[in-house]
Amino acid sequence: MQRLTVAGRLLITALILAAIYFGFKYIGGVDLLKKLSSKEKTEQSADSPTMPSGSSESTEETASSSASDTEATDEGGSRSTFNYTPPAPENGKLKGVVELGASGFNSFIINVDPKKNWKLEKAEFGNSLVLENMATDQDIREGLKKYIAQMLNFGVAGRDIHFVVSSGAVKADNTQKIIRALKSLNYVVNTVTPEQEGKLALRSVLPKDFESNAFVVDIGSGNTKISWKDGGQTKALESYGAKYFQNGDDDAKVYDEVKAKAEEVPSGNRKTCFIIGGVPFELAKQVRNGKERYTVLNAPAAYKATEAKTKAGVNIYKAIADGTNCDQFVFDWDANFTIGYLLTL
Repeated sequence: MQRLTVAGRLLITALILAAIYFGFKYIGGVDLLKKLSSKEKTEQSADSPTMPSGSSESTEETASSSASDTEATDEGGSRSTFNYTPPAPENGKLKGVVELGASGFNSFIINVDPKKNWKLEKAEFGNSLVLENMATDQDIREGLKKYIAQMLNFGVAGRDIHFVVSSGAVKADNTQKIIRALKSLNYVVNTVTPEQEGKLALRSVLPKDFESNAFVVDIGSGNTKISWKDGGQTKALESYGAKYFQNGDDDAKVYDEVKAKAEEVPSGNRKTCFIIGGVPFELAKQVRNGKERYTVLNAPAAYKATEAKTKAGVNIYKAIADGTNCDQFVFDWDANFTIGYLLTL
């Protein structure tokens, strides 16, 4: 090798490399290298994040939008959503209201501004103070003091706490005990008629943007209120409540009367119905999407109720739907007729 010239050495080296190449190819080495190279690229591709193309991103947005606009129901149909955001209060103050019923309290604290824009800050339902260790008038007084203290601690001024008795509970003995106790604590207790209750429900539930094409329904235990705006004036009707079965009233009879009342809603106000009340609350729970404020109820036929009150409430709901042919019933999770009272102050 030492006697070879530089050119000779290079030639021999080239021949050796060529022999190795063809020998390796012959036994499949090159193909193996390609496979290894291909596998390495595949693993790198899997480990590295990829950006979606414009068309795929658009497709995903379309699918997401479609999913937010409709939801599957028990019957395999679709449920539309109600996309509306009420105006937020500016420079508002806290006000509280307690709804008095025969079996307990519902309380609401709102932030409301001078333009009557409001936002629910806190709500409590079904506080059965009368039935829980409150046998005497003194028990009720002490219980009410604790209850009022909770609202004061939240930041509501004492003069901004109000008490309202629902029209269905005003005659109950337990309610009268509470009224006497509150008066002894120097609080004013406001009673309302069914017509007033319907108007107050409309005040809290019906957005101004919908006054010309919507109506309001409040299905309570003792009565149902139907209300709407007519030339700037509020009209309200009353009919059976969801506990009508306790009085032995027939389903068909109740259906016919409620349907007849619903038919009085002007045709121009039947595009959307804003609905509240105990039974609508139970129906809305079954189809609510997350923490949305507005939930569109399924059609009455989609609900298979077994509990007596819910079954009666669905019968009322069906009568209103059939009487108005309104196909969009929107439950408002924040509204209550007592909040409507606060908005009148």
